[in-house]
Amino acid sequence: MKARVQWLDGRAFVGESGSGHAVVMDGAPEAGGRNIGVRPMEMLLLGMGGCTAFDVVMILEKAREKVTACDVELEAERAETEPKIFTKVKLVYHLRGYGLKPAAVERAIKLSAEKYCSASVMIGKTAVIEHSWTVTEEGPAA
Repeated sequence: MKARVQWLDGRAFVGESGSGHAVVMDGAPEAGGRNIGVRPMEMLLLGMGGCTAFDVVMILEKAREKVTACDVELEAERAETEPKIFTKVKLVYHLRGYGLKPAAVERAIKLSAEKYCSASVMIGKTAVIEHSWTVTEEGPAA
């Protein structure tokens, strides 16, 4: 896996992934940024959310569960001194589907957290990670 980050100006950077996708990162105005992009540590948190959501949906689909939506809310606490690493991350999964079995949802989240989501496993080396979830039953299939 490769990536490239190029400084634009001030505290703004553009990152390009090895797969050819780009994202703008910037700092807060009080740090010299112009607030034109996501903060780098926010990007790390977003990556963790994307990684685990990907896993959970894939695991549920392989288990033939009828999942129709998966949203993950993340909230992180950081150390007060440098380096301001994540010390606690709370994830709340909001799933929708038809007859989703609670045991299957719990299993998918656990497998993601402990085995498949590399971002979660890495961040878990410095942070306490909490998981919770909700399931909303969809109406009758059309």
